[in-house]
Amino acid sequence: MAETSDWNAGVVEEFRANEGRVGGPFEGAPMVLVHHWGRRSGREYVTPMMYLPHEPDDAARIYVFATKGGAETNPDWYFNLTSAGTGAVEVGTDSFQVDVRDLSGAERDRIYAEQARRYPGFAAYERKATGIRTIPVLELSRGGDADPSRT
Repeated sequence: MAETSDWNAGVVEEFRANEGRVGGPFEGAPMVLVHHWGRRSGREYVTPMMYLPHEPDDAARIYVFATKGGAETNPDWYFNLTSAGTGAVEVGTDSFQVDVRDLSGAERDRIYAEQARRYPGFAAYERKATGIRTIPVLELSRGGDADPSRT
């Protein structure tokens, strides 16, 4: 776990130093820092991830994907966000509260397929998880219901 946290910390630092842009495997991809709070610990976590904007150049509603590299289980951040129903994000130099919605059915499938079309690694994650779990897609939309002191 510490290794992942250290890697995430490096990505977070690079994201903030470069107005939301990072290099390496994420170079050129739309990136977001998602703030979420442990459902048992209450501890704040910041997780970098790729996102899909609902509309081009509009970060007010974005989609994130709980791939965990195609692992058998969903990532902890997924449970934290869906349990709370709210969170916060950093997109570029902007920060705001978000409301969380777990997509399902055809809506989920359409959004995931678009991400996989743009970034083939997502298709590989889905193939790896086939028969084990459906990779969740969360819609994060600019909202005002989250506690602003938690950013």
